[in-house]
Amino acid sequence: MGRHLRLLAALNLELAKLEGKKKAAALGLAGGLALVAAALVVYAIGFAFAAAAAGLAEALPLWLSLLIVAGAIFLVAGILGFLAMRFARKASPPQPSQAIKEAEWTLRTLRGNG
Repeated sequence: MGRHLRLLAALNLELAKLEGKKKAAALGLAGGLALVAAALVVYAIGFAFAAAAAGLAEALPLWLSLLIVAGAIFLVAGILGFLAMRFARKASPPQPSQAIKEAEWTLRTLRGNG
């Protein structure tokens, strides 16, 4: 019985390692793609803000149109920062859920047979 327990524990540990590696690889790829997308969005946003300021400059002085666009940027950044803090608090640490479920099932089975 002890040998079987050690074997099951080793298999569960191996499952957790494999699951962790798989999740880490997926997160690495997702992070790289998100970084490239974010860089492109930064450029696009810059052009959009420049276009907005140029449009406002047709009716207002240039300095005022730039100030209005900057104020809008700060407002949006503040809202996004607030939302980011709220979502970060709700995030849970990544866990090898399949390995945890398997270990719980194994323990329930052993307790039932033991």
